[in-house]
Amino acid sequence: MATTRGFTGRRIGTESARRLPPGQYLTHDFPVLSKGPAPTIDLAHWSFTISHGPRPLARWSWEELQALPHSRWAGDIHCVTQWSKFDTEWQGVWIDDLLAAAGLTPPTGFALALSYDDYDTNVPVPDLLGGRAMVATHFGGAPLAPEHGGPARLLVPHLYLWKSAKWLRGLRFTERDEAGFWELRGYHMYGDPWRQQRYSDDP
Repeated sequence: MATTRGFTGRRIGTESARRLPPGQYLTHDFPVLSKGPAPTIDLAHWSFTISHGPRPLARWSWEELQALPHSRWAGDIHCVTQWSKFDTEWQGVWIDDLLAAAGLTPPTGFALALSYDDYDTNVPVPDLLGGRAMVATHFGGAPLAPEHGGPARLLVPHLYLWKSAKWLRGLRFTERDEAGFWELRGYHMYGDPWRQQRYSDDP
């Protein structure tokens, strides 16, 4: 996993310590991690597609995505490399609202998030619903920077951040729980920070 910018731990109080999952430390930076450099994405050609296997079910251009209801999420995010960042603010479109706009019901219980850099990661469908995941387009009130996954990334904040795929181009419903890029390389299939599910042999 490529990294930029330093990781700096901070001393924290008791209340903040309760918000840190086991094995994590607090940072006030926003470290940049990805499998490679940020791709160049032209918004005129950006699209987001929901599919069932190879069959497209719905598609949005950038302008069409912006026309959908946008929501805000604020809270803590946690990276598998052990940093956590508190009180982050994101804006985007809930996966629930995308599905509602398309008149879709998830056809399976599993999905792969697909990225413009050919990255993918698996997420169970229940973890995408009920206001638990969004296509995020803004961070801290500003358009999402390319190094953080802009123009749009998946945000699944209750899981380790590698599940929040950057440079998002689609969700593919799958018949089984298919391993993605890091899962094929030894990372956990689920990735719950509070259970320290970093690697495949973690419970």
